[in-house]
Amino acid sequence: MIEKQKKREDRPERAVLVGLITPSQNKEKVTEYLNELQFLVETAGGVAVHRFVQKLNYPNPQTYVGSGKLEEIFQYVKAENIDMVVFDDELGPSQLRNLEKALECKILDRTNLILDIFARRAQTAHAKVQVELAQYQYLLPRLTRMWTHLERQRGGIGLRGPGETEIETDRRIIRDKIALLKKRLKEIDKQKATQRKNRGKLVRVALVGYTNVGKSTIMNLLSKSNILAENKLFATLDTTVRKVVIENLPFLLSDTVGFIRKLPTGLIESFKSTLDEVRESDILIHVADISHPEFEDHIQTVRQTLTEIGAGDKDIIMVFNKIDALREKERQTDESSGQGLSLKELEATWMSRENQPCIFISAKTKENYPEFKKLLYDHIRAVHAVRYPYNNFLY
Repeated sequence: MIEKQKKREDRPERAVLVGLITPSQNKEKVTEYLNELQFLVETAGGVAVHRFVQKLNYPNPQTYVGSGKLEEIFQYVKAENIDMVVFDDELGPSQLRNLEKALECKILDRTNLILDIFARRAQTAHAKVQVELAQYQYLLPRLTRMWTHLERQRGGIGLRGPGETEIETDRRIIRDKIALLKKRLKEIDKQKATQRKNRGKLVRVALVGYTNVGKSTIMNLLSKSNILAENKLFATLDTTVRKVVIENLPFLLSDTVGFIRKLPTGLIESFKSTLDEVRESDILIHVADISHPEFEDHIQTVRQTLTEIGAGDKDIIMVFNKIDALREKERQTDESSGQGLSLKELEATWMSRENQPCIFISAKTKENYPEFKKLLYDHIRAVHAVRYPYNNFLY
């Protein structure tokens, strides 16, 4: 028994994914959501080995899926030694409890998985408090289920509890913790606000975009710094601010946490001060991964989130990144396409017409990077000229 347990701990946790086709979510959309869910599982250190999809008018209020599909999932979990079943939508407390009882394994939903990744990524005291607050808010209505789960099995994806302490069963204690964390977060927010005021009147630019589109790579290029940039979701969690100079013009550049569809509302609220960096910026650089098949949806998700946080009316430069990856995909799917779309051809597409100002670049190969710097310089200079009308002789 001990050897079997040790073997399970030595290998990545095996997961099956579950999604629903509904009147508002067709098969193609579900496939794309599950692809993203698989990436989340891999980012958390697990491996997705199978998917289950069912067509329903709405999720079953008791078990999310129907009884027949639930039995099918149970048989697969039992036969294939599956560690966890991950559902693409947020599950209610009773759904979690019923599913855990029926499937006899760990049950996670998308929200719990994202919280787990954020807990892994948080480095600073600020980010840790933000994540811990969101975790407790998620945990409060699910307290009974989580306690019995932690009694039986500790560690692993989705069970990285707030801090390293056991989760108390007393709801009052949890509420007290939430109140304390909110108070601590307010104090940190005040410090952050003071820091932003102390940066003077320099023009402020923020990188925004869907997660894993190359924001940190662009940040490293512009600021000549070495911020973590890897092919994982939420590689950047803590906002990084650098002073950058293009030609004779200094400005502040910040790299912010990436957005994602179905982002837990608790996380948005917890990361309010991080998003303040976006709200208080003069210019936003909206980065999109043009090689991703669903980049249009990603752009809409980011725009919707910006509107929700009160930053939808900012001066925005649209940057279509990863044109090298786009061309590589074209070569793989159509051998006759030669070198793929040229910059002139990309600039003649609807993407360019409907997203002005915009530019197409590869942060990885630095293609069209000088032109991107020039575009950014012109926008910063325009803001600077309004802010300092008597310093225009510098230009």
